[in-house]
Amino acid sequence: MTATFNGTGLIVSDLARSLAFYRRLGLAIPADADAEPHVEVVLPGGQRLLFDTEATIRSFDPAWAPASAGQGRISLAFACEGPAEVDAVHGDLVAAGYESHLAPWDAFWGQRYASVVDPDGNTVDLYAPLAATVPASS
Repeated sequence: MTATFNGTGLIVSDLARSLAFYRRLGLAIPADADAEPHVEVVLPGGQRLLFDTEATIRSFDPAWAPASAGQGRISLAFACEGPAEVDAVHGDLVAAGYESHLAPWDAFWGQRYASVVDPDGNTVDLYAPLAATVPASS
């Protein structure tokens, strides 16, 4: 028997606010999901992103408590079509009131890269390959 990884779960303080954030990133989440205690979104490739309210978690794990120090230890990554889209998505989220963690920059590993913070303090990375440099002709 082999276990198969097929989902990442996020425990959220305010489900509607968290779902609004992830909708802005393009996830197809029905509007009526905002009132549910548990929401699952199937991602391309079959993986799932799971959202549970703190109350849902406490319903079966009464001793559960959120981490109390520092930044979260999970980050999610969203691929963008190109460097300009990294800038645009980052700008849209910041304009909507979400916190920027890292403004868009050209990373040494060859990507346009930025990070924002979701409503529960998780880092969400945005990235795209930098345009290939064309050698100057002689």
